[in-house]
Amino acid sequence: MNASLPRWTRYLNLAVILSLAIGLLSACGSVNVEQTYPLESVSGEGNQTSYVYRAAGETVPEVANALAEQKKPQQMSAEDAERMFLVYADQIIHVQQDPDQPDDTLVEVDSTEYVRQNYSPSFLEGYLLASLIGDLFDSKTRSYGNYRGYSSKTTNPPASGSYRAPTANDTKAAPPLTVEKKGSIFKRSATADTGGVGSGGLFSKKSDGSSSSSGSAGTITRGSEGSGSSGKSSSSWTKPRKSKAPKTKIGGFGRVKRR
Repeated sequence: MNASLPRWTRYLNLAVILSLAIGLLSACGSVNVEQTYPLESVSGEGNQTSYVYRAAGETVPEVANALAEQKKPQQMSAEDAERMFLVYADQIIHVQQDPDQPDDTLVEVDSTEYVRQNYSPSFLEGYLLASLIGDLFDSKTRSYGNYRGYSSKTTNPPASGSYRAPTANDTKAAPPLTVEKKGSIFKRSATADTGGVGSGGLFSKKSDGSSSSSGSAGTITRGSEGSGSSGKSSSSWTKPRKSKAPKTKIGGFGRVKRR
């Protein structure tokens, strides 16, 4: 940065750079709702899935804004005390007040296909842009569901599937918001040979405690006087090298030459 600039100008430039960096990082991050709220209920299978989490003691705007801060949605509905929507590339998050426990908020993570098969476009018109609804629903489809979210599942149930209590497998399979779990983690067996350095290799130990190798153990022998073509002892290489004072060169910019 130019040192000739006033100090306050440099500080202002640094603040702008930091704010931009933080914005980029938040946009590239992910929303891990399953690590924040407990899983309440599960519905659907395949590409039609709905996972419902409970945010105890939090309002709808508080939860929606917290999720949006973790990852900016493509669209977010206006602030509302009863329900809000956050739209991502492959999921729609329906944040809604629990009618049975008004102090709690339900976070429903629906796949786009689940929304397409169960929600009504007319219901979503009050919360989402018409262009987004048009992209989500096929205009040729004549019948839609009348689902209005998990909070009203008894009066307006989903057209396909039904909610159930989550199992241990459901908890493991529950995806984080806006992120597909495609990676795999492999756990090595306790008895398996890892094949890495130090395992079955040069430095591994045998059952008797000795080192294993493909050949016999090496040895170092000291030759007798006069061995070799030079007639010198073969052990002469082990003698320490005589040190001599380094020779300095005047005007050599501090370099040291060794004889």
